Amino acid sequence: MPSSRIAVSGSSGLIGAALVRSLRADGHEVARLVRRPARSGDEVAWDPRRSHVDVAGLVGCDAVVHLAGAGVGDHRWTDAYKREIRDSRVLGTAAIAEAVASLDSPPRVLLSGSAIGFYGDTGDRAVDESAPPGHGFLPSVCEEWEAATAPAEEAGIRTVHARTGLVVAREGGAWGKLFPLFKAGLGGRLGNGRQYWSFIALHDHVAALRHILDTESLTGAVNLTGPDPVTNAEVTAAMGRVLHRPTLFTAPAPALRIALGEFAGDVLGSQRVLPGKLLDSGFSFAFPGVDAAIRAALR
Repeated sequence: MPSSRIAVSGSSGLIGAALVRSLRADGHEVARLVRRPARSGDEVAWDPRRSHVDVAGLVGCDAVVHLAGAGVGDHRWTDAYKREIRDSRVLGTAAIAEAVASLDSPPRVLLSGSAIGFYGDTGDRAVDESAPPGHGFLPSVCEEWEAATAPAEEAGIRTVHARTGLVVAREGGAWGKLFPLFKAGLGGRLGNGRQYWSFIALHDHVAALRHILDTESLTGAVNLTGPDPVTNAEVTAAMGRVLHRPTLFTAPAPALRIALGEFAGDVLGSQRVLPGKLLDSGFSFAFPGVDAAIRAALR
């Protein structure tokens, strides 16, 4: 993509911050959506709860990347927090989609976040973007989340749903919580360890987002996962190898259910998700294996 103006929501999060750094390093102008009055020319005010976006700040944008949303694993899943998870995604996405659709010269692409939670528990069965939604809270949220981009699609804007897997990074996200435990020698399997984890290195995730922005043929759902999902037991062994630490501990399923409540079902669930569209479009992973992804996170 030639030097462009690109708006990014969720720019202070793990993925958003890395994407902004990457775009700016290549000479792109980035407009960050912020939930307060804009203080500089590179900020655009928005309030997802009120479905408000300062549309004037999006004028001239070639692309909009929408990554904002409450963290799924940040709190216990009370009814109130489940509403926060759902509303932060669905209401925010609808506000962004309506704003870009209202522009006289809309962006070429809306790249909106989603998650492999769309597929639910797939067990040992490998799935790609052609698979139907699963059952449960997260699949239902993902369906609503993706449907909220309809105004942009109806306006003729190329719209992509980036269904993200477990991002391997030290700085945050679910994997970021594992590094301190394993470094302290307290890491181990979760449950029986046979559940599949579909991971992606942070470097590859940002590169995949950039690839989607540049690839006109990519539309709809695109899985952002590495090509080789592994089981939790294999993740545990890899963390031990790379960090040179023992991995003797196990968190039994009953204990996880007590500690995490309803969210434990997703921690113990299996998601064997493949990046079909990315591979078909010619994307190459720099860190396809779990050991390499972990090492990349430690750089």
